[in-house]
Amino acid sequence: MGHIMKKEFQDKNYWALILGGSSGLGLATAKKLAEHGMNICIIHRNPRTHKDIIEAEFDNIRDSGVQFVGFNADAFKVEKRNEMLAELKTHLGENGSIRTLVHSVAKGNLKPMFSEDQPTLNTDDFNLTINAMAISLYDWTQAVFEAKLFAEDARIISFTSEGNTKAWKNYAAVSAAKVTLEAITRNIALEYAPFGIRANCIQAGVTDTASLRMIPGSEELKEHTLKRNPFKRLTVPEDVANVVYLLSKDEASWINGCVIPVDGGEHVS
Repeated sequence: MGHIMKKEFQDKNYWALILGGSSGLGLATAKKLAEHGMNICIIHRNPRTHKDIIEAEFDNIRDSGVQFVGFNADAFKVEKRNEMLAELKTHLGENGSIRTLVHSVAKGNLKPMFSEDQPTLNTDDFNLTINAMAISLYDWTQAVFEAKLFAEDARIISFTSEGNTKAWKNYAAVSAAKVTLEAITRNIALEYAPFGIRANCIQAGVTDTASLRMIPGSEELKEHTLKRNPFKRLTVPEDVANVVYLLSKDEASWINGCVIPVDGGEHVS
């Protein structure tokens, strides 16, 4: 017999809209939700040179038998966002709706505050990082809401890290963005609840993704994590995707306004 996958989202015309879904946590999430019958829309920004690798991943998702739409476009430009939502609306048709909005955007500046020989953080770095990695969550939530595309019971999920309370070198702008992301999530959880929307952040443990490798000193961070994590391993994108799936289920409807660690207990040690 083997294991029969329960496709509980299959006949609901549910969609997941994933911002930053071509790699890392976003891509793992797309695959997981597709396996369970959720249609997928991915918005990503990648150079043409990555096209073949990414298309192969997207074909994987299509093979789950769900509808799939991909946009290689700038998620931060208002007119682009409106165009994409208008096009997505045609794919959703009469009965489709966005059950899960996943914010997996990594676009920020990893510079030191002080350095003798390299560029240091300035106000523009903070502005760019906080806009891209935090305020965009609100922009997209508001735009999807105004376009009336959310399901009656919708879930908004974004990714934070332990850099929200810990200081890591070169991480100041991203840290500020993560804290902002969490604050915005709490208010979405409060102010959009009357419309059936739940919002939570997942605090992923240290995960070996392209985004982590961009952090100066990431090798040391990984070594330290392997010693410190109760399970003596790094978090993998699938660990996080599994919890997005759990939070997308009907049974998770009473979880709202939380920052949920998904790290095998890394944060307690």
